[in-house]
Amino acid sequence: MASLLLASATVLLVCRSLPDERGIHTEVAQASSQPLASVPHIGPCPIFPADNVWNIPIDTLPKDPRADRYTDSIGPLKPLHPDFGTDMASGIPFTEAPPGTLPGTVTFDNREESDLGRYPIPPNAPIEGNRYSTDSDHHILVIDSERCLLYELWLARPQQDGWLAGSGIRMDLTSNALRTDGFTSADAAGLPILPGLVRYDEVASGQITHALRFTLPHTQKSHIWPARHDASHLMDANLPPLGIRFRLRADFDLSKYSKTNQVILTALKRYGMFLADNGSPMFLTGVPDRRWDDHDLHKLTAIASEDFEPVDESTLQILPDSARVDPVALKH
Repeated sequence: MASLLLASATVLLVCRSLPDERGIHTEVAQASSQPLASVPHIGPCPIFPADNVWNIPIDTLPKDPRADRYTDSIGPLKPLHPDFGTDMASGIPFTEAPPGTLPGTVTFDNREESDLGRYPIPPNAPIEGNRYSTDSDHHILVIDSERCLLYELWLARPQQDGWLAGSGIRMDLTSNALRTDGFTSADAAGLPILPGLVRYDEVASGQITHALRFTLPHTQKSHIWPARHDASHLMDANLPPLGIRFRLRADFDLSKYSKTNQVILTALKRYGMFLADNGSPMFLTGVPDRRWDDHDLHKLTAIASEDFEPVDESTLQILPDSARVDPVALKH
């Protein structure tokens, strides 16, 4: 798989002048220099710009006013569950499309909220679970590294002449553009999945510099920035909305955990995790990899939901349709 680049060189990232956040990869853009090591990368591609909300620390932001109610609704003793490991049918895999991969046809069940067009899915692209399981969301995540485009499918099923999928998105990884508000993605919150995954190469490098992704079984019929979509009929305001960000408490003691787990937990303190879908309680999503130590990862289940707190990041928003963060808000 792809590896994280940690060179100290600089790379030109696309920073489009607001309010133009359309994310069209070929448009003329004003380039600015950002340290390469400060931005998550897969191959040559940044996983969104340095000022994207996924890549911004939230350890100094205030708690959400409803933090205690949200935590109580989860159940304070629900354990954190790493939903990834050495089992290649666990977690959500991704792949890079080899140069020259021919785009194929995808037919969507939800055409209205999907990005139509052809998707460069390699013939052997890994599917979440496997191609034949019935208890999986069957996600496919593909990076076109030549153009730094991300393609994600939900409920993908191979056909003789292409693919069927429930929904799908195409996102420019150099852009801060969000999806149309009200539109789903390959995830319930209308967010991309890839930037929130725990990846082995990042952990092995010693740091994760972005927010992660998790699920809860019960959410309210609402979503907050940067989420674009909700997926619940429950009107209870004490339930967390999709898009809210939880962080591990600053006073949580990491010293008893392995170096590997400390990297994950440090990221949860500094960058937190976005509530991205309805699913099993406190399931933290990662990429399956033979190099994980399942026994060590299981020790994370000693951490309970009461060790986390929801964050109010509303002051970071500049525009409703952009994931770009207001740098002034980070100074307060």
